[in-house]
Amino acid sequence: PPKKPPPPQLINNNRKSEEIEKLLKENAELKSKVEALQKEIREKSRDFYGLSWIDVPEAFEGESQNKIPVLEEVSKKAVKNADGKPTHILIEGDNYHTLHCLNYTHRGKIDVIYIDPPYNTGNDGFKYKDARFLTEFPDGTLIKKDHPLRHSSWLSFMSKRLELAKNLLSEKGVIFISIDDNEQANLKLLCDKIFGEENLIATLPTVMNLKGNQDEFGFAGTHEYTLVYGKQKSKATIGYFNVNEEVAEEWLKDEIGLYKKGAPLKRTGQDAPRKKRPYGYFPILIHNTTRLVSTISKNEFVKIYNPETKTFDDEYLHSLQEAYQEKGFSFLLPTTENKGMSWRWGRDKVEVEKDEIIVLGESGSFSLYKKQRPELGDLPTKKPKSIFYKPEYSSGNGTAQLKAIFGEKVFDNPKPIELIKDFVFLGTNKSSLILDFFAGSGTTMHAVMKLNEEDGGKRQCILATNNENRICEKITYERNRRVMCGYTNTKGETIAGLGNSMKYYRTTFVGGNDAENARDKDRRELSRKAGALLSLAENTLEEVPVPESEHGFFQIFNDGKYRFTAVYFALNWGHVDALVEMLRSISTRTRGKAKFSVYVYCSGTPDIFESEFEDIRGVDLKAIPQPILEIYKSINGKN
Repeated sequence: PPKKPPPPQLINNNRKSEEIEKLLKENAELKSKVEALQKEIREKSRDFYGLSWIDVPEAFEGESQNKIPVLEEVSKKAVKNADGKPTHILIEGDNYHTLHCLNYTHRGKIDVIYIDPPYNTGNDGFKYKDARFLTEFPDGTLIKKDHPLRHSSWLSFMSKRLELAKNLLSEKGVIFISIDDNEQANLKLLCDKIFGEENLIATLPTVMNLKGNQDEFGFAGTHEYTLVYGKQKSKATIGYFNVNEEVAEEWLKDEIGLYKKGAPLKRTGQDAPRKKRPYGYFPILIHNTTRLVSTISKNEFVKIYNPETKTFDDEYLHSLQEAYQEKGFSFLLPTTENKGMSWRWGRDKVEVEKDEIIVLGESGSFSLYKKQRPELGDLPTKKPKSIFYKPEYSSGNGTAQLKAIFGEKVFDNPKPIELIKDFVFLGTNKSSLILDFFAGSGTTMHAVMKLNEEDGGKRQCILATNNENRICEKITYERNRRVMCGYTNTKGETIAGLGNSMKYYRTTFVGGNDAENARDKDRRELSRKAGALLSLAENTLEEVPVPESEHGFFQIFNDGKYRFTAVYFALNWGHVDALVEMLRSISTRTRGKAKFSVYVYCSGTPDIFESEFEDIRGVDLKAIPQPILEIYKSINGKN
């Protein structure tokens, strides 16, 4: 029989559903177009508004431009203390190449970066190797204040390094950068471009000299700046200081603001007697009911002391006292054991600033004190302030701290330990990873160890610096070695070591081509020399001895507990049995608790080795060298 046509209502419902679906699809397409336009506007606005400079090409040593960077350990410089405290890392080499290596070993792992880069003042020794003039200036050009490319050279230098540093920050990671007025504005715009303006956390004026530099024009400079950016501000956390609540509660409040009891208004010491300060000897009046402060009139004041005879009219004072007491006032003279003394303030100041006097006690035994108003840093708060100040941040403290370790001045303008310690405290938890790739005198590692000592933390620090004038060996390394092992300070006192351990690495280069053009020979050499790089990536820093017959075929590293890294870089499988046997022995010895990251040389995936290690629990197979090359290629593509 013929089918009955659908009811009209059902037809209408189907049509409405089709129309709704069509509208929803059109709406989604429009939304996508709007989002694309908004993105385009944002990108174009960045092109029109922001920082631009002449990009000055930077030159490096020939081998570093045509080879592949890796790390090698300088084992004789290792500091080992079996105290369960962290092992920190010091890397000697140009920080540009170090950051390449760290982009493989620590991408997305760093919680806090602190750097104190060259300020580009014109006389701070900042050099830049301009690739266009390398034949004339093989060691680089000293950038003076009148250099035509002063700011462009500095921005070219910083931008490459900050781009690499950004990759290293974890999602919650934070970077602190010290700078002064010479480049603060440029650095702010550069960081807006690299990290995103929306990820600015703070620009902190950081007081390093509260008295002020009197040599500066117009204003005595007291501060530098610290720029603080997050990898993703929404995920970053800035901690709170520990505050002594009792100190915070000392402060009271009146209609002017906060205050607390300051010094007594009555002067003490050798200059206190009224003979030495005759105009400081006069009565202060306290109303017995209201406790309000006032003083005598000028006409009354001038009759107290005769400057020609240098005598005081005590009879006149006595008559004044009786007159004011009849009016309901207490008549306070600055006396101690019936001897005339003097007030710290003159009569006019008392009259004008009588609200700045605290009255304590009762009628007949009043005591007067100055109201102490808070100065910079006086009011402790848990939340750090946007003006960063403590007396301990004084730049002179950094110099004194370093001199105490070495017995002489060995470095210009080192940062004080307390400043860096507070940055690390605010940006980390007790197991965080901290990086400083402008390490200088090594304050950051020292500060991390001090903080760990204070709160029982396990924070680990990575430092990187070049070895110009042997700074890395003679200052950065030696400072932290002494802090770990103990030293005698300039006073002849024995300072106990903080413990901790340290590994010393330096950048080196392998192969005959860069990562982009690496050939089989380059890949093989990279695999053979990647042990330090891989052990650092896994944080298994102690090399495990292997049989003499297996040297040159594989390496094994350990974290001191149950984590192991094995690197098999043989070109054939002839020695894989020896590696498997060692790992099996380790697994048995640790009752199966050991975890193994096993890196194997192969052109593709490491699956072909799975059968070799299948009877060993906890093996994670990884390939080399291609993942290293891919990271380096992605970096070089951007720079």
